[in-house]
Amino acid sequence: MSILNVVNLSHGFGDRAIFNNVSFRLLKGEHIGLVGANGEGKSTFMNIVTGKLMPDDGKVEWSKNVRVGYLDQHSVLTEGMTIRDVLKSAFSYLFDMEERMNSICDSMGEASPEELETMMDELAVIQDTLTLHDFYIIDSKVEEIGRALGLTDIGLDADVTKLSGGQRTKVLLGKLLLEKPDILLLDEPTNYLDVNHIEWLKRYLQEYDNAFILISHDIPFLNSVVNIIYHMENQELNRYVGDYNKFLEVHEAKKAQLEAAYRRQQQEIEELEDFVARNKARVSTRNMAMSRQKKLDKMDKIELAREKPKPEFRFKEARTSGKVIFETKDLVIGYTEPLSKPLNLSMERGQKIALIGANGIGKTTLLRSILGLNKPLSGKAELGDYLYIGYFEQEIKPEPNTCIEEIWKEFPSFTQYEVRSALAKCGLTTKHIESQVRVLSGGEQAKVRLCKLINKETNILLLDEPTNHLDVDAKEELKAALKAYKGSILLICHEPDFYEDIVTDIWDCSKWTTKTI
Repeated sequence: MSILNVVNLSHGFGDRAIFNNVSFRLLKGEHIGLVGANGEGKSTFMNIVTGKLMPDDGKVEWSKNVRVGYLDQHSVLTEGMTIRDVLKSAFSYLFDMEERMNSICDSMGEASPEELETMMDELAVIQDTLTLHDFYIIDSKVEEIGRALGLTDIGLDADVTKLSGGQRTKVLLGKLLLEKPDILLLDEPTNYLDVNHIEWLKRYLQEYDNAFILISHDIPFLNSVVNIIYHMENQELNRYVGDYNKFLEVHEAKKAQLEAAYRRQQQEIEELEDFVARNKARVSTRNMAMSRQKKLDKMDKIELAREKPKPEFRFKEARTSGKVIFETKDLVIGYTEPLSKPLNLSMERGQKIALIGANGIGKTTLLRSILGLNKPLSGKAELGDYLYIGYFEQEIKPEPNTCIEEIWKEFPSFTQYEVRSALAKCGLTTKHIESQVRVLSGGEQAKVRLCKLINKETNILLLDEPTNHLDVDAKEELKAALKAYKGSILLICHEPDFYEDIVTDIWDCSKWTTKTI
């Protein structure tokens, strides 16, 4: 049975087309992976099917009475709400029913026998619904999901606006899972999750009976949970049965077949055109030339899709740093409360270190404290000599600048050609380059920030979740660039597949933290 039908969908922003006459269907129990390069329109597609965005053309049809749950990478949480409030809001429709039930009970004393009978029938339906949806054990359900996602350790009464990106994602995911919708829509759910919670979500989705659509660039995760792939490329949406690896195999085979057919046709066109050119002037061969010209005119020409620009990341290297990169002496990190025991750490030139551990235990805070951006609660962090630092922050709210203005602000001596060339090398097209940064996808915004980093001379890179939002090609290129980099690296990353081949050391922050998340 079809839960969702999208027919002849077209959409664009300004003169930039995103979809052209695409169709899509979601059947009961299907676990769909929605894949494609950054900026191909995956999040736009989710916004269209959830009604947040109206398409230019085409229609979106949902089955009747389908409850949809959407985990949006850009969801906003209201200040003053606690984690418990957000989780309990999953049951808001049940609380509305309870209110209706209490209202009926208050009116019963003045009701006629006929009205009383109607009220009793409605009460019975409400009572059955509340029981069926675990209304009377909501608190224990909230506690259970809070424990599973490590939220009880933060404290369910914590203000949601004070949480890290990973903690916010876990809260929104927890709310979604409590809602038990008929279909889950998940937009890059693993971006801010640590390894343990990615593993938990993987198991949950593997056992999930209902349908879901998942956007993710985490290939091992995709392979473990999906059975259908929809691939977005060049304004088209194509369906493949199987996991991501199977899709890749079939897609490459189709691409190779098309390229072979294109080469054969080009050779035939060349021969026909050559024959026409040589023979159309001669009376004896004019008819044959005209016949071949007609064949040329009627030919259904094969067109190869324009190759998307692939990013090229090469970090510029500064002079060699001193032997010691940084040293901490009894450093206690945190804000109002300590996040760590007193830390005595040191890093030497040439080390490439991954900081790992659950969200919320202070990895970003440690990075910022080493840089001097966060004041420690006690102790100190001392940077070494001759350091040229490159810092990639996990979350930055973009200003209303175009990509060109953003790079020019950082490198005022660049010519316009140099700015455009630098952005193009990071895999951005002319339309992206001339757009405001804030209208780009998460992956495209990350590429603009990486463009700043690779064009600055550095000998130490501090990278906070650099793979979030990046597509497969960009991730592979970034990995190659970091392996080739001769300077030192301090990296926060939740993807072992990415960092294991790069780093010389792994520091598990859970050994020092005062928190258990």
